[in-house]
Amino acid sequence: MERAFDLVVRGGTVVDGAGRPGREADVGVKDGRIAAVGRLALAGAEEIDARGLLVTPGFVDVHTHYDGQAIWDQRMQPSSWHGVTTVIMGNCGVGFAPCRPEDHDRLIRLMEGVEDIPFPVLTQGLPWTWESYPDYLDRLGERAFDVDIGSQLPHAALRVFVMGERGANREPATQADIHAMAAIARRAVEAGALGFSTSRTLNHRTSDGQPTPTLTAGEDELTGIALGLKAAGRGVLQVVSDFADPEAEFALLRRLVEASGRPLAFSLLQSPRDPEAYMQLLQWLGDANAAGLPMRAQAAGRPVGILFGLELTLNPFSQHPAYQEIRALPLAGKVARLRDPQFRARLLSETSAAERGFAGAQPRNWDKMFLMGEEPDYEPTADATVAAIAARQGRDPAEVALDQMLTDEGRGMLYLPFLNYAEGSLEPARVMLQHPNVVPGLSDGGAHVGMICDGSFPTSNLTHWTRDRTRGPKLELERMVQAQTRDTAESVGLYDRGLIAPGYRADLNVIDYARLKLMRPEVVHDLPAGGRRLIQRAEGYVATIVAGQITYRGGEPTSALPGRLLRGATHAPAAMAAE
Repeated sequence: MERAFDLVVRGGTVVDGAGRPGREADVGVKDGRIAAVGRLALAGAEEIDARGLLVTPGFVDVHTHYDGQAIWDQRMQPSSWHGVTTVIMGNCGVGFAPCRPEDHDRLIRLMEGVEDIPFPVLTQGLPWTWESYPDYLDRLGERAFDVDIGSQLPHAALRVFVMGERGANREPATQADIHAMAAIARRAVEAGALGFSTSRTLNHRTSDGQPTPTLTAGEDELTGIALGLKAAGRGVLQVVSDFADPEAEFALLRRLVEASGRPLAFSLLQSPRDPEAYMQLLQWLGDANAAGLPMRAQAAGRPVGILFGLELTLNPFSQHPAYQEIRALPLAGKVARLRDPQFRARLLSETSAAERGFAGAQPRNWDKMFLMGEEPDYEPTADATVAAIAARQGRDPAEVALDQMLTDEGRGMLYLPFLNYAEGSLEPARVMLQHPNVVPGLSDGGAHVGMICDGSFPTSNLTHWTRDRTRGPKLELERMVQAQTRDTAESVGLYDRGLIAPGYRADLNVIDYARLKLMRPEVVHDLPAGGRRLIQRAEGYVATIVAGQITYRGGEPTSALPGRLLRGATHAPAAMAAE
């Protein structure tokens, strides 16, 4: 048989990313592109038998923080374990370029505080062989990865680069400052940045507690930078905000788009402080799009939640005097002491001093905390809380929590959902995901290495929303695939991927949909300086393909590293541009 293709994925159920019903078809790949879809008589140099399996485009994760990991690693795990073939980093206004030598530690402390990546990890892992943003892109451009990588210009780094100490201290930018930032932003997107990102939330602080430099940046500053992108004729805007005054803040974002014409996306989650606010934001978002403004929201398909454990940044006993005595011990040493009846009794009798910040105030919130089981449940019921379990057993909730953390030789974890779960249900997430101007995002892959493990969002979006949910309506498989392939890709200007059609990038997943499931989060010590991080694997990914090359088989990496830095927006194949 003549071998007309480099690869044929044969006989799978193709869900193509356009929202159409799945159909049985072969997918032929040639030179890193999809060459044909249908019944293919000709063979491939390599073939994958996909009968009984699901074939989708590769997932595009538009909200990650691999800015450091992409410098020291070639595999963007955990994202690439979850069918992700393109990641976009540089979100939330934090990153490592542009940066003067005297500001290296300042940007590291900001990333450490905002994204929970330890100072020693970043100090050892970053060679700082760049100063300007184009230089940083050049360093990334020299590397090969298991996914394609897109980057955005981070506002905090830009502001400190231009304004120095004044920028770090959140002083108002002068017109000269704004002009300089706009010029750098224009050069950044011309050099290949996909856009510009900023943070306007009090949750983002340096490791020594200072708010992010961009928190109070004025509208004139944001508009000036957006106009820099307008002058370049390219680039997207990404914003995370507290929406403390929702109407005024959304109006500001709308004016940025009106002035610049550039697409803008903002983070959207249900907050326990105002559980209904997201509904109003969705209304305003729809109104803006009806007026022709390219605005979107990025939403999470499950709660954003903190993990607590003996190996992690926090646990319910972190600030107890007794626990401080064993804090520096290796895990086995901690477990031995915590199993000692006298030490255990002393620990449980103590009270905890409150830690700084929202996360630090939560480790003993028993009414909202759950046990993280072997098969994670991200829509748990109220009768499964630590408090409810303790009440049924007639025990102190602290004992239940301690016993959970001591399971699996001290690797047990507790889970506290704090966003998207104000009412103990994921209905708000379903409402957001169904909105026509919302795309899935906010996984923060590569960040929060000791507290949050959400790089697995793409897998839970498939398993929970299209197959497993029991506490309310599900979502259609075809719609969810489209949402995290074509929709996410196009939201950041990538029109050459996210669709299984001739001419498009051969980024594909072959999935055993019936067997697809998430594993329990775990801790590994594979970061620079021996740093630890949370990871989460999945079962059911038969193959992941990037640019026509198989990068993962059965969840294990191959030697192929076809992923590269993306230099700016991409165009749809000419034959398909009108679709």
